[in-house]
Amino acid sequence: MDPKRELTSVDLAALVAEFGAYEGAKVDKAYLYGDDLVRLKMRDFDRGRVELLLEVGEVKRAHTVAPERVPDAPGRPPQFAMMLRNRLSGADFAGVEQYEFDRILEFVFEREDGTTRIIVELFGQGNVAVTDGEYEVIDSLETVRLKSRTVVPGSRYEFPESRINPLTVSREAFDREMEDSDTDVVRTLATQLNFGGLYAEEVCTRAGVEKAMDIEDADEDVYDRLYGAIERLALDLRNGNFEPRLYVDDGDDENGDDSEDDESGADEGPAPVVDATPFPLEEHVELASEPYDSFLAALDDYFHRLELAEEEEPDPTDQRPDFDEQIAKHERIIEQQEGAIEGFEREADELRDQAELLYAEYGLVDEILSTVRQAREQDRPWDEIEERFEEGAERGIEAAEAVVGVDGSEGIVTVSVDGERIELVAQQGVEQNADRLYTEAKRVEEKKEGALAAIEDTREELEEIVDRRDRWEAEDAETDEADEADEEEGEDRDWLSESSVPIRENEPWFDRFRWFHTSDGYLVIGGRNADQNEELVKKYLEPGDKVLHTQAHGGPVTVLKATDPSEASSSDIELPESSIEEAAQFAVSYASVWKDGRYAGDVYAVDSDQVTKTPESGEYLEKGGFAIRGDRTYYDDTPVGVAVGIQCEPYTRVIGGPPSAIEGQAATTIELEPGRYAQADAAKRLYRRFRERFEDESFVRKIASPDRIQHFMPPGGSRIAEE
Repeated sequence: MDPKRELTSVDLAALVAEFGAYEGAKVDKAYLYGDDLVRLKMRDFDRGRVELLLEVGEVKRAHTVAPERVPDAPGRPPQFAMMLRNRLSGADFAGVEQYEFDRILEFVFEREDGTTRIIVELFGQGNVAVTDGEYEVIDSLETVRLKSRTVVPGSRYEFPESRINPLTVSREAFDREMEDSDTDVVRTLATQLNFGGLYAEEVCTRAGVEKAMDIEDADEDVYDRLYGAIERLALDLRNGNFEPRLYVDDGDDENGDDSEDDESGADEGPAPVVDATPFPLEEHVELASEPYDSFLAALDDYFHRLELAEEEEPDPTDQRPDFDEQIAKHERIIEQQEGAIEGFEREADELRDQAELLYAEYGLVDEILSTVRQAREQDRPWDEIEERFEEGAERGIEAAEAVVGVDGSEGIVTVSVDGERIELVAQQGVEQNADRLYTEAKRVEEKKEGALAAIEDTREELEEIVDRRDRWEAEDAETDEADEADEEEGEDRDWLSESSVPIRENEPWFDRFRWFHTSDGYLVIGGRNADQNEELVKKYLEPGDKVLHTQAHGGPVTVLKATDPSEASSSDIELPESSIEEAAQFAVSYASVWKDGRYAGDVYAVDSDQVTKTPESGEYLEKGGFAIRGDRTYYDDTPVGVAVGIQCEPYTRVIGGPPSAIEGQAATTIELEPGRYAQADAAKRLYRRFRERFEDESFVRKIASPDRIQHFMPPGGSRIAEE
């Protein structure tokens, strides 16, 4: 049986009930991984740190995860993540709803400056749309332009067309849907009633109805049994009657043979996970199952174990341990332990403060406790006691006003003393209640001591990992020269088929500009706006450089550097004509020529000493503008051309520019031409293409997010050249 990779509509109905426990949690930060995984980091008053994952790619899920299982934060927050942070930082989680019985969840967050809705589409291609309180789309991972619906920034979010909800369908509507079918019972439940395959089969099994029964053979008794099974399922979901299960395929055959006769003793590892459900399923009765306290916890374990199972087993003989990940994990644990210690200290102080308040307001508290004890001795019910306090509060009696709650099932009276809510055991006196609070504070202090010991152990483990990393790196250094020699001999690595591509990050000084290196190795940089154009001419233009610009208005200042700014400039360097032509193509491609949908434009080149920021008398230069003195060299009808690629050595990063330059520097490239796709949409298409090309998809996620790809794309619409 294939493992579940997408949540069902029944799963989402169960999740809505459990997510309610987190209402009131505050959002700290938002993250985006690749183009399909959103993470919200929140703080809950009772539970502490809460991590919510929303994934809409090949795996479609929405659930909380244990903090130690969250992926490390991406190095550069993309635009979508920054937008989420701006709208959600400090916001309260107000709740979540399922749209109809569709695989759509709507998370609502409230802040003083307004409401934000995150609508998660867990069907089809998947999508996450962010809207305001009136459902106007702020941004979305995917833009949708269909005849039936539109999801585009600036427009009102449109839900898919409503379908029948089997959990609320009336008996008359149920009969009509069944009678309108021309197939068997299970397919009718799956499609007409929208149950999907698994739960359509489950309803049949619970109702004792043959799945393959032709709908024409189904009589009133069959309809009664099916509708009754649906009602019971709906009742369990509404009332939260869950018994979550995680199902695994333990390899047992139909006779229950669990291979006890196999005396080889081979350890085949944990059984692969198959499904996680909010309650036991008859359809999974042949599978081994594990019970969980909550469906959210079951899903967390399920998808974690699914991810581990799908990762390629590393070869221990040549696989370098991921010391950075281990170090980061232990540092996160230390941070959590330090937070727990602070929490214990705060809790102990609050308990002691409560005990001291009881003595400070001894008379008031004693009056409340005495009143309750006397009433109970007279066999007065708790409801009547609570009503008496409410009546006393209305008359302005101080002791009655201090009572904010009465719980007869536990014998607890909650009072408010100097703004502090304190729970009192009604059958105990003031001193006993205070002693209980002091004892509880002492118990919390003991937990703090345990946490202090644990944090010392974690720090020792961290030191051992750092020592092992240092020893490993020292051994690696001995083979570096041999590896470099291999590279010099021209041994080409097939990066696309590598199961794990090592990350070699580098952020050069020119990364904030548009840039590329020519086929001859010369740096070309261009301004993204008037401010950067101004900066390039004033700060980075050196003797020997070439400046290129389009005849068309609105082009970037493009500088072909003869030397690096850290090197001594020289006007004696003769720049190759091939580099100048590539710089010319760069200049025309990132100008209005591309944006206007044209395929060629005129470019001129001048020496750096011909460029000045000083206008002639009567002239005026706008910000980013400059004046040219002397002759220009023209490159007429220069064709536009841009390729975006992923470079794997000497650094791992996205690069972009003229195809003739980029193709020789990247492991793989995609060529673009002017087209109809907006810049953000085209970037997402490229991202998906790159992920398909690399065996190590996680590598693409880490270094080539759609935002990073967009950084190297021309302004205006684009399309992939071979499409």
